[in-house]
Order: sequence, then C-alpha cells, then structure tokens
Amino acid sequence: MMTVHEVSELAGVSIRTLQYYDRIGLLHPTGYTDAGYRLYDNTDLERLQHILLFRELEFPLKDIKEIINSPDFDRSKALEQQIELLQLKKEHIENLMSFALGIKMLGVKHMDFKAFDRSKLDEYSKRAKELYGNTPEYKEMEEKQKNRTKEEEKLLADRFMLLFKEVGEMRNMDPASPEAQGLVKRIQDYITENMYTCSNRILRGLGKMYSGGGDFTKNIDEYGGEGTAEFVDHAIQIYCDRAE
Repeated sequence: MMTVHEVSELAGVSIRTLQYYDRIGLLHPTGYTDAGYRLYDNTDLERLQHILLFRELEFPLKDIKEIINSPDFDRSKALEQQIELLQLKKEHIENLMSFALGIKMLGVKHMDFKAFDRSKLDEYSKRAKELYGNTPEYKEMEEKQKNRTKEEEKLLADRFMLLFKEVGEMRNMDPASPEAQGLVKRIQDYITENMYTCSNRILRGLGKMYSGGGDFTKNIDEYGGEGTAEFVDHAIQIYCDRAE
C-alpha cells in the first residue's frame, strides 16, 4: 500500500489532484491510515495509469470517469486503444514539426506571407509550441537556434534552398537513382545538423508537404524548375521505403 504522498511523487500528480479525483469518484483509495491519510494499492495505481493516459490524450475527466466506471471497461483493450491514439498523436505532432520546419527553412526569406497577418502567425506559433514544445525535437531546434542572428538564419535558408536547385537539375532522372537518393540524404542531414534530428518518418511528412501545393511547392519549383517539388517527394518516399 502507498500513501497519497508516495503516489503523488511516483506519478508526478499533485496531492490536491488525487484528492479531487477521489472527490469526483474517479479514483478512490483502497483504504485510509489511522490518521486519515489515503492509501492506494496496485489496482488503484493501474487505474491511475489509465486516467493519466486518457488525460494525455485530452479526454475530459467526465468522459474518463464514464469509461473507467463502465461495467464493460476492459483494461487490456483500453491500453491497446490508448497506444493507438498516442501513436496518432505522435504522428500529428511530427506533421506539425514538419510544417513548422517548412515555415522556418522555406519561409524565412522566400515564402510569401502576405496572406497572413501577424496575429495569425503569433497564434499559430503559440499553439504549435503548446503541442510539441516539450518534444526532444523542439528542444533541440530551440537549442540550435538560440545563438543565431537573423543573418545566419537567412543564410541557412538560402543554403537549404540551394539543395532544391540541385534537385531541379536532376528532376528528369529516375528518383530512385543513386544521385537522387544521395541528395535526399544530404537534405535529411542538413535538417538534422541545423534544426533537429530528422527521422525518416518526419522526412516522409516533409516530402508530402513539399509536393502538396501552396507556397511550399511554388517556392521549390521556382528554385529548381517546375516539377522539382514532386520529384523530391518521390525521391524521399523511395528513400524512406528502402530504409524500412
């Protein structure tokens, strides 16, 4: 049995939160000490794990209570569903990372933001940081950017776009060719070196974004010639397929 203080330290949940969960019928302790302190057993801790996972998935407490208190609640099945939902959330965050990276690398100098006012950009930045601000990739990106000047950021963006100019010179080749695949590797390495670790999953997302239309596709095609964005996407997907 564990006291409320021990559970609080173990789970990283405040004592006040545990008391509130008890009060609303979400997590009752198994017993109490002679002094009236709550005591939790392993079953309680397992229930708390499910609660915290649902909270990470942004389920309202009311919905969590209904799910967990349901007579049909299957802990094993719930865990499988939570894993699946967390994977989807992870993919969503990685897509946001790809989008943010695209803005950073392509938008510093070359992208046209006339369609966006400053307030919208600030709101996007705020929401994006709320979603992935605690990820290792975001922290790595912040660490690498913190001492750079605006001129250095622009230089990085220019050098990044030169890679797409090289892509454009081979856009009539086979995207599976050693030359094209080598350039994809250089793009991935450039992102990893200057922004954050670019996994193959994130690289896939970038490829789809590059060829997905809008300013990203427009600017890449302006640098490399029409069809460059689509070509680099094809080359990236082949590269990632081979890596799996």
